Amino acid sequence: MNSPIPIAASLDEVLAMADSMEDAQQSQIRECIDARCMARVATGDQSAFEELVIRHQNKLLNFFARMGAQSECEDLVQNTFIQLYQYRDRYQATAKFTTFLHVLAYRVWADLGRKKLRREKLAAFLRVAAESTETATQEPHPGMDVQAALDKLSPKLRDVVVLHFYQGLLYQEIADVLKIPLGTVKSRINLAINALRDIFHE
Repeated sequence: MNSPIPIAASLDEVLAMADSMEDAQQSQIRECIDARCMARVATGDQSAFEELVIRHQNKLLNFFARMGAQSECEDLVQNTFIQLYQYRDRYQATAKFTTFLHVLAYRVWADLGRKKLRREKLAAFLRVAAESTETATQEPHPGMDVQAALDKLSPKLRDVVVLHFYQGLLYQEIADVLKIPLGTVKSRINLAINALRDIFHE
């Protein structure tokens, strides 16, 4: 029977002991290490957070790559760790740390999907609006540069479009971010869409 790990053992000592144990025991010990690190992160220990990043970043990179992310993998991993850091004061070791981390990673992945869907819907809407003004004798509308169109909007209109269609914020969340009434957000969204439609009509 293996001896229990002393409570006062350092992280290096715990890792060394884990290396000599069976796989199941190693997994249990590594989960304990992760929980300890999170407890230290909650106290403001930046080195503990860096330890968690080092220990899990490759696994997350592999997760997002397997999920189908391409150039966004590193950004998605970074966003997952940002989410993790934001949970530092609320994290409770009631489940495996790796399970909790992958819940956060999946949320980040889902958020990316929703943002892409919103961008595609916006682009599709503008494409239909632009093509609806073309006559039968005209050539089809050329490929549209949505970013170039966004750049032509006033800052107030561009802000609400980016926050809603690209960042996925709800109208009330946009109102909170910009500190403007909810009705103003709705009005600016409508004005922005009409302005973008006019830009493409040009």
